[in-house]
Amino acid sequence: MTAEAFVCQCIQDTLDGIRDGLSHFSGPSRVAVIYAINPSDPIRIFDPQNLLQGHEPKFKELFLDNERWRECDALGLERKNFGDVSPLKNLDLAGLISFGGRSSSVFYQMWFTDHHPDMCSISPTELWLEHTTWRFSHDIANKQELYTGISGSFLKEYATHAVRDHIVDEFNVLLGWDTQIRVYPVLDAVLGISRTREEGAWPRGALAFIEPFALPQVNFLTQFPISERPTLENFKHVCKLLQAVGISNRMLVSNGKSIVGIASGEIPAFSVVADFKGGHGFLRMRDRQICSFSDGHFKSTTRLSRLVQVEEALLESDLDPETSNMLFKIVTSLVHKAQNHKHGCTLVIDLNKEPTEISGQQLLQPLDLKDAAYLELAQSLSKVDGALHLGRDLQLHGFACLLDGRAIAGEDRSRGARFNSALRFCAEHQNILVVVVSMDRPASIIQDGVEISAQCQWSPLSSCFVLPPTIEEWINWDE
Repeated sequence: MTAEAFVCQCIQDTLDGIRDGLSHFSGPSRVAVIYAINPSDPIRIFDPQNLLQGHEPKFKELFLDNERWRECDALGLERKNFGDVSPLKNLDLAGLISFGGRSSSVFYQMWFTDHHPDMCSISPTELWLEHTTWRFSHDIANKQELYTGISGSFLKEYATHAVRDHIVDEFNVLLGWDTQIRVYPVLDAVLGISRTREEGAWPRGALAFIEPFALPQVNFLTQFPISERPTLENFKHVCKLLQAVGISNRMLVSNGKSIVGIASGEIPAFSVVADFKGGHGFLRMRDRQICSFSDGHFKSTTRLSRLVQVEEALLESDLDPETSNMLFKIVTSLVHKAQNHKHGCTLVIDLNKEPTEISGQQLLQPLDLKDAAYLELAQSLSKVDGALHLGRDLQLHGFACLLDGRAIAGEDRSRGARFNSALRFCAEHQNILVVVVSMDRPASIIQDGVEISAQCQWSPLSSCFVLPPTIEEWINWDE
């Protein structure tokens, strides 16, 4: 195998691993890399799913119009251990998360992935890319003779490590290295508890992990004797105790090894809190969400639909920006309320100047949804069978509306009557958006008889069997 072929093999194995891992952590994710192995090499790009499409002007400015990206202490790099990577400045490209660095084995590398709009935090993903940078440098330094190909497999399963790395970084900022809580056992316990049912019910309630030295700062309602404190590994016992806190301002408190007691009120900022919400939950620190967890795995998602396609459609409509923004907030509020309360609903967003006539429960006077009281009423009305009819005037014109229409080619019988009725209705009415919220699926956005939230423009994944193009070749590819 030639040196170029070996680099291609490393890139392919690494990219496959991180792409699979991030797709499980954040939903379908693309990954791309730009790199130059030696200081004199041209910078090359491997972007098999067009993640970087649209950023050509920025790459031209950074890598073709000047040579500043080559400026560094090359001699210093040569003297560094191959395991050392000097971080590079983030390129701050819209819609992307990136991390890169320089090392003695790889002069320049920058890895990119999708910045999904529903992420609790981008930090675990950034740390994932940071470890990818280190792995790639390590593999290139080992050369072909010592290459094991294990990096891709390790990066595929890196989710828990990425969450742990984020928590450790936060601890280090707040406490330095003087921390007694071991993070891996805590994360294992969170996943174990989340998978354990008590009397048929999934766990609900908050569990705070607090450094032992900070326990005197906690407002305990009650504490357990040291000899009778349930260990974190006793998932069943912890689930029983969670019943005592449930949906309240109380929480269980752990020192990282066992359950110390039950508390309420403020807790130290450097604590890690697991909020169990039935079949899923959230991990947070300093009142900021780190990630969610469900089905025994950590995820990046907030589990709330961001309705990007709705926002884009409203921005492209003839509504003025203020009205468009307010209507989007109303729709988001209704959708999130339904998702939080786990009931399905359908919203008809009618952008016609004269509201479309829809069969259903009409109102003597439309409800002004800018009024918080009427918006709360609309949230309750969304539980009634049928759709809410929202107008461009920010008013609710009806509820329990029946959406009918003729059968169309794009129907999916596995999705049920609510979804397929919305498809038929949209196919026959102009300037209509329909948002369908199901109990077991993300929200679906439908327009002109097509589910626009399901459209995907990604090209098939290609393999890096030949040397990737240079940045210049990539930019001029279609010319």
